[in-house]
Amino acid sequence: MGISTVSLLGAINLNEPGRFVRWSIFTISLANILMIALMIIVFIIALSLPFPGSKHAWKYPETDPDSVRPVSSQPETDDETKGMWTGALRRKGLKLLPPQKLLPDRQPAYVSSWIYIFGVASLAALGIAIVSGFLIAVGGTDWWHTNSVGLFFNSLHLWSVELFMAFIVIHLWGKFWMAAWRGKRSLTWFTGVIAFGASIVECFTGYLSQQNFDSQWIATNGKDALNATGIGAFFTLMNFGQMLLWHVVLLPVILILLVGIHVLMVRVRGVVHPLPQKRIRGKVARQVLARSDAGDWKGPTRKYDIIKEASLATFVVLILTIVLAGVLSSPNDPPATISTWARTAPADFMATAASELAGTSETAQYGPPYNNGSNNVQSLLISPQTIVGVQQPIDTANSFVLAPLSKLAATNASLAFALGTYQHSSLAEQQAWDKAYLKAVDKVTFISGQPSVPSANDGPVPELISAEFSLARSGALDADLLAQQPFYGTNFTKPLLFLEDGSYFASLAKAQHLTGSQWGVMNETGNFPGQPWLWLYTLWYQLPGLRNSANVDLIAVYLTGVATILLLAIPFIPGLRDIPRFVPIHKAIWRKWYKNSENKSPDPVVDPVD
Repeated sequence: MGISTVSLLGAINLNEPGRFVRWSIFTISLANILMIALMIIVFIIALSLPFPGSKHAWKYPETDPDSVRPVSSQPETDDETKGMWTGALRRKGLKLLPPQKLLPDRQPAYVSSWIYIFGVASLAALGIAIVSGFLIAVGGTDWWHTNSVGLFFNSLHLWSVELFMAFIVIHLWGKFWMAAWRGKRSLTWFTGVIAFGASIVECFTGYLSQQNFDSQWIATNGKDALNATGIGAFFTLMNFGQMLLWHVVLLPVILILLVGIHVLMVRVRGVVHPLPQKRIRGKVARQVLARSDAGDWKGPTRKYDIIKEASLATFVVLILTIVLAGVLSSPNDPPATISTWARTAPADFMATAASELAGTSETAQYGPPYNNGSNNVQSLLISPQTIVGVQQPIDTANSFVLAPLSKLAATNASLAFALGTYQHSSLAEQQAWDKAYLKAVDKVTFISGQPSVPSANDGPVPELISAEFSLARSGALDADLLAQQPFYGTNFTKPLLFLEDGSYFASLAKAQHLTGSQWGVMNETGNFPGQPWLWLYTLWYQLPGLRNSANVDLIAVYLTGVATILLLAIPFIPGLRDIPRFVPIHKAIWRKWYKNSENKSPDPVVDPVD
């Protein structure tokens, strides 16, 4: 099956031009609006829809002891193994996580809301994403571009990831409004937030691994933020081989470890107790409530089949993923190439090639990690970019023009003479020729596809750029810029930087609403949903006071970092941690519990104490 069969896969074609809405400083695709709206609708439905299987006696210990059987019990101590490390470790493990907690058959009665489902739904979607990633690996790193079966597996992977991120965001919303960090559960909150952050990085490297136009654009734009922090010198976004290994090996191990710790913490500490319906006043009362929240639940419980719940969640998410993959497919825009650029926008290519030779392009003057320029060096008190220095040296004149032409010159005497003349001339002569040609090439015309540049005092430069143009149109320049590296040739830094220096590449991105001013980091090509959970990062690029700053990338990274730290530190920040108490969304989550508890004898810790 060839690429011609790919178009048969999706019943709905989302590869058509995207539709976008703009108001004030906000630009967002309809696909992202739909994604966010669906997440909000699902969240509201989960808050309001009655939860099945939650009917029980709602009786207290003195009337029905069995209904309040503790969720776990403490293991007995084995005196014979008291001095053994193995025994000590086993006893510690059983004390923290006895079988009744690891695989519980009962849970607190207040766990009767659909909001609780999104934790296990996130795990189910993550599992499907991992398995679909394995299936993609069967055919190799590019078969979804050329084979309809590969495209279907890629679609499974895309939609399982979209569901995973949507579910984990809804799960995070729910836990925030429950104030789920209460009762010594701050570590549970930390691991959940860090796992969410790791998921974003994992998704980011996945987008970069696609080797389509979207991945090219994300890489060239994302590099500026990482370069500004100094990380880009080592975490090379345009090295798709490196990103693929991060995506399929390193980050999954980290993410699964974080998720595993998070789940274990949930099992160890249990789900957080309901917030009191009335405001607690007085230091003593708050201390009593805190001790109660930190302890095992002693109130009513109900039956809970964790294996059945996990199996049903996995089945439902799998069916939903298959339907979405089969009906909507996945984006498959071809990558931009230097060959296509030279044939589609030849004047732009020739002007860009001349600027690379003259050392006046953006890349030529970029700065670390590519060279010692200063045009893209950012600094806030310090410049991490400068401290790290040049780690991926690029001389645009040699890398993009002279080195490729030197190979062609071996069989072209005229080119060899022009190349030798240029390379053996003084720097002043080269600069004069370059300047004259850059002025003349603005008036280039094409006769039968061949460039005609007005005469100027530009020495051998016209022949060099003309040969470069022919090399580019043939596709040989794309191959040469990759062939300059050994082994697998997955580092697209040079060809992508060359592409980025022209206007053709940016015009393609603008047409797809992928540029920074278009909230592009949230968007995907066509009408596919992108990454709406990245709204905070891209917001900084839209604010009037920041978007024109020369240090906007560094500012965006710092502010996003501060916001992430605040999210992590919510359990310890007065005011932020109290928001769920004053905004009564938690009452929708625990409304059945509150309703059934209204006429019962209240626990003294939930009474207001002055």
